[in-house]
Amino acid sequence: MKTATVHELKQELSTKKVSELTELCLRLAKFKKENKELLTYLLYEAHHEQEFVKGVKQEMEEEFAAINRSNLYFARKSLRKIGRIVNKYSRYSGIKETELDFRLHFCQLLKISGIPIDKNSVISNLYAGQLKKAGELLEMLHEDLQYDFKRKLLALR
Repeated sequence: MKTATVHELKQELSTKKVSELTELCLRLAKFKKENKELLTYLLYEAHHEQEFVKGVKQEMEEEFAAINRSNLYFARKSLRKIGRIVNKYSRYSGIKETELDFRLHFCQLLKISGIPIDKNSVISNLYAGQLKKAGELLEMLHEDLQYDFKRKLLALR
């Protein structure tokens, strides 16, 4: 089976009735957890972006509290998991300001967690990668928004 392009899908969906679109969305939601999460975000949380950001930050803090610090191997695995959470929710939102906020919060939590960033190259690279992505996102924002985020970014470097 050949997969259709986004353009082709858009054309086909525009010809469907509302009831058919509802059925298609529900059927799509049954197959993957991420599809269901994305639909949940779009239907319930996209209108309340600040509440969404607050909830994701709280989830990140809970994940940081659950990190096994007995061995850097376990800490590294947990940090990668939290990084995947940040990436997933950033994709759901699609707003650069929200993504930047998530990445800076991740770096702040990592810095205050007590995990030795410089003792493990993977953790160090993970931290540096998050800062790099945050710097790239900062350049995309409007100048008025850049000031506050730039101060946070400089404090983390």
